[in-house]
Formats: sequence, structure tokens, C-alpha cells
Amino acid sequence: METGRAWIEIDRKALGHNVAVLRSLLPKGCELMPALKANAYGHGAVLVGRELNKMGVRAFCVACVEEGVELRKGGVEGEILILGYTHPLQFPLLEQYDLCQTVVDYAYARELQEYGERVAVHIGIDTGMHRLGERCEQVDRLCQICDMQNLVIKGAYTHLCVADSMAENDRIYTRQQAEAFYHTIGVLRNRGYQIPRIHLLASSGVLFHPELGGDYARVGIALYGACGDMEGYRQAVQPPLRPVLSLKARIASVRELQPGESAGYGLAYVAEKPARLAVLAIGYGDGLPRVLSGGTGEVLVGGRRAPIAGRICMDQTLVDVTNVDGVQPGDVAVLIGSQEGETVTVEEMATRAGTIPNEILSRLGGRLGRK
Repeated sequence: METGRAWIEIDRKALGHNVAVLRSLLPKGCELMPALKANAYGHGAVLVGRELNKMGVRAFCVACVEEGVELRKGGVEGEILILGYTHPLQFPLLEQYDLCQTVVDYAYARELQEYGERVAVHIGIDTGMHRLGERCEQVDRLCQICDMQNLVIKGAYTHLCVADSMAENDRIYTRQQAEAFYHTIGVLRNRGYQIPRIHLLASSGVLFHPELGGDYARVGIALYGACGDMEGYRQAVQPPLRPVLSLKARIASVRELQPGESAGYGLAYVAEKPARLAVLAIGYGDGLPRVLSGGTGEVLVGGRRAPIAGRICMDQTLVDVTNVDGVQPGDVAVLIGSQEGETVTVEEMATRAGTIPNEILSRLGGRLGRK
């Protein structure tokens, strides 16, 4: 990114390390099904998907049909499962691009059946999250779904909604969800229905409940090494997962301010003493949270921390580099990642912004180059 204004760098070695670590945690017979939704959590879906193909990964999941089509057009091979809703007018894309669709409930199964063409599906089974999937208690309806001739059933899955919690009540709830799922699968198989592949583990499930098994593990945030600073995560994974993404921006200009002068929208920054501000060519239009304004967030310049000064703009961000020597236009600032031994993690940024790493990463904009 020799000429970029702002960009993302993906660490191939870190990605490979995380794949190896996660594979070592999987129960016997379980394979990775990485989540490449939301542009692979901001990392670049096609870029990451191709790398994972090289590592032998042959199953993926995405949120919507458009994401699946993008992967196919980008040359990503293997099974691609759409976890969310696809409009009936888009059903032809499922066959055209060899995509597998989630049955989000019984009524949706009827729509897939009435489409009139054979469609590969995984049946969503609701075991307590009450988001998508036919309820596990509705066994007769699940059997009716299995009887639909146009549905080619490739698998079934559920989602564990509190698998990341160490609270005893939540651990009990997770076990109850797993028991309900396996009971439902057992009933369907005992009635003669073929359910080739089943899956219930996502990132937290792999780290904290690998004994719950399954044929796939839908790893998302763990794959990208951004699980947060929870003590449980650090204890669960040895060796530790590594962050895959760095976010960098070019310094466009360096400005000198005298005491009492202000800068930025609303003149929100006021220099209390002679100050030097660097203008970064990145803003909330690129996904940098505006809530980090006014010194809430920090970036790295010359290997030192520099607070964000004033309000973050759509395309520019001011940072105070008064205490950083030798800053010049064209230098590179690091917003997520390391520079000269100092590090700003996405977990830190998320904590300062009052959110989670998943949201920070998935909102990184499309105009950021990815390398």
C-alpha cells in the first residue's frame, strides 16, 4: 500500500496459525466452517477465502446470497452455507452458484418447495435462541420439511446463544440447547430421515464446549484472533490466537497550533499550550467509530501513542502528536496493530468505543484497500 490513504493489512502467517490452533481444539471428525460474512469480519471475504482454500478448508458460511455469490465469483471453492434469509426471487442464484440455503422456519421451507427446483439446504433448528430455525419441539413440522421433495437436505444446525459465558446458569442453558438439538436429530434419524451433517459450535463453542461435537464448527471472530480480553479466552487457547488484521492510515498534513487556538468541527479541540496535530486520511466513513473523538481513542505514530483530537470527520481524523518527534506528511499511523514495539488492539478500540471487536471489524469500509 505504498500510495494508499488508508488500508488494511492481513497477516497470512497469523491466519494460518489460528487455523492450526482451532483445528487442534476441534472434536474428532469435526471440520472448520469459517464465517466469511460481513466481508470476513472486515478482513476481505475473497482474500481470506482463497487463503483458507490453500489451507485445506472446504466449507464456509455467510449471511446472505450476495456474499455467497461474491465468494464464488472470487474463486472460493467448497460448500458455502447461507445462514440467513434469501428472497424467493433470488432462489435461482442458489443453483447458479452452487450455494446451500438455510431453512429458517417451516413457512420458508414451503416457499423453497414451491420454487419448483431442487435446492440444497441445511435445516435451522431453534433450541432456545429464538432467532431463526424451526423450533425443536415441532418435530412433526421438521419431518414435513424433510419430506419436501425439492429440498436436498445436506445438514442441520442450531446456534448456542450463551456459549461465551462462564456463569453456571448459562453453562446449564448451553448444555440444554445441545441436548435438545441432539435429541431432535436423533428423532429425525430414527424416523428414517437422512441428516448428513450437523453443527452447533461457533467460536465460543469451540473454545469452551468442544465436547458438544458436531461435523462442522462455524468459527468467526476466533479465526481472526480478536476474541476479546476475557480471562476465559486466554485460558482456553494455548498457544494464543493471533490478530490477523492491522489498520493503517497516511498522515496527510501536520499543523502547528498556538495556545488558545481550536481545531476541527465545532472547534472541539482547544490547544492549552503550543501543539502539533497530524491529519490522518481516515474517518468514520471508513468505519472508525466517531465515539472515539475527543481523546477517547488513541493511535500509534512513530511508535508512540497519540490521542485523537477533537471530532472524527467522515474522511479525516486529527491526532495530537505534540509529544512525538519528527512527524512528517506521508508517514504511516497505526489505528489497529503494532508499531515499533507498541500495540493498539481491536479489543482496546472496542472497549473505548463501548462495543465488541466484531462490530469494529465488520464496519471497516469498502474503500479501505486490503493487502
